[in-house]
Amino acid sequence: MRAVVVVPVLKQARPQGGHRAGQGDSPAAPVPQRSSEARLDEAIGLAKAIDLTVVEGLIVPVGQPRPATLIGTGKIEEIKALLDAKNAGLVIVDHPLTPVQQRNLEKEWNAKVIDRTGLILEIFGRRASTKEGTLQVDLAHLNYQKGRLVRSWTHLERQRGGAGFMGGPGETQIEADRRLLQERIVRLERELEQVVRTRQLHRAKRRKVPHPIVALVGYTNAGKSTLFNRITGAGVLAEDMLFATLDPTLRRMKLPHGRTVILSDTVGFISDLPTHLVAAFRATLEEVLEADLILHVRDMSDPDNAAQASDVLRILADLGIGEKEGAERIIEVWNKIDRLDPEAHEAIAERAASRKNVMAVSAITGEGIDALMEEIARRLSGVLTETTITIPPDRLSLVSWIYGDAVVDDRKDNDDGSVTLDVRLTERQAADLERRLGNAPKPVKEDWER
Repeated sequence: MRAVVVVPVLKQARPQGGHRAGQGDSPAAPVPQRSSEARLDEAIGLAKAIDLTVVEGLIVPVGQPRPATLIGTGKIEEIKALLDAKNAGLVIVDHPLTPVQQRNLEKEWNAKVIDRTGLILEIFGRRASTKEGTLQVDLAHLNYQKGRLVRSWTHLERQRGGAGFMGGPGETQIEADRRLLQERIVRLERELEQVVRTRQLHRAKRRKVPHPIVALVGYTNAGKSTLFNRITGAGVLAEDMLFATLDPTLRRMKLPHGRTVILSDTVGFISDLPTHLVAAFRATLEEVLEADLILHVRDMSDPDNAAQASDVLRILADLGIGEKEGAERIIEVWNKIDRLDPEAHEAIAERAASRKNVMAVSAITGEGIDALMEEIARRLSGVLTETTITIPPDRLSLVSWIYGDAVVDDRKDNDDGSVTLDVRLTERQAADLERRLGNAPKPVKEDWER
C-alpha cells in the first residue's frame, strides 16, 4: 500500500529533567531531544517494516493542537492534494490521535489514517511468532481498539430489545461490540496468566542452576540480535529493520574462563512505546528484572543515540530498575563503531575507555567483543581467590561441577584415583565446595540450590 508519513511537531517544548542518556553524563545534563528529521526517518522506517511503500514524508509544525484534527486546515488541504497526486490511500501520523481526530482526518482525506500507536501495534502483530507473543499483541490491540470503538460509533441508534410490545430499549451496537471485545480481552488475560505462571516456573528452575542471567536491552535496531548471535553463535534473525525480532530468546554461553551464563535477547524499545504494549509485554520484560547483569546496547552511528538511550532508561525505570540500581547492573555497549569514520571511531573508543561501565564494540566485525566478554566475566565472578584442592575418588562427581562454575587453571590426576585442581573461586563458591566435600556444616539455605 502507498502511504504518506506525517510527523507533527508541537512547538511546546518537552519538560526537561528525568533520566540521563547514559552513565557518566553530567548530573545536570538535560534529557536529549530527538530532532524532527530523526523522527521522520524513524517513522518511515516503521512503515517500511510492514512493507508499506512510503511515497512522501512531511514534517508539519503545529502551533496549537486542534481538538478535532490535531493539525490546521491549511495543512489538511495540502496533504489531501498530495494524497491525490501520489495516489496514496494511507496516512501515518507519527503522533497519538484521539478517536475523534482519527475519524475526522479520514473524512477530510478520504483515506485510512493510523497513528503511531496503531502502527507499532501492527508491526508487533506481524513480528510475533510464539504463542506468548501473539497473545500479548492481541491483548494490546484489543484494548486499543476498544477505545476507538467507544468514541467512533456513538452515532449508531439504539436497537430495540426483547420481543413484542414488551420489548424495551436494547443495547446500542457499540455496547454490543464493546461487550464482545471485553469478553475476548478477559479470555486473553486468562491465557496470559497461564503464560506468566509458566515463565515463573522456568525462572524458578533456572534459579536452581547456578548460571547468572545477562539480558540485552536497547532501542530497536541498535544491534542487539547481531550482538547476541556474535557472542552465542545463535541464528536469531538480525536485519537492518525496526523490530526485526520480537519474541525473547535465551541461550547458554561460555565466558572466557569457562563459566556458563544465560544470555537473553529482549524486544527492542522505542520512544513513546504504547502503554497497552508495556502492560501486555510485562511478563516478557520482567526477564530484564531477573537479570544479574544488563547490557544496554546503543547504536553509536545514529546521531540521536543519546535520545534513544534516554528512552531506554526511562522504560527501565518504569519497570523498576532505577538509576542507582542501574549503575550497578548495567554495562553500556556502544555498538556499530565500524560505521564511524576513523576520527569519530577513535573519539568514541577513547570516551568508552575513560568511562566506567562502558564498552565500545562492533557486533559485525567483532571489534571489542573479547574485552566485553572479559568485563562480563569480571562483573559476574566476584572476587576470585586461588586455591589448590584435591577431590577424593569417592567425590569425583564434583569435578564436573567445579569445571562448570569455577576457573580451573591446572589439573593433575593422581595414582590413587583422586584429582588435584588449581582453581579460582569466589567466597561463596569456596564455601559451597567445602560443604559438598563434607568439611563444613550444611547451611539452612543453600546458595547454589535456590
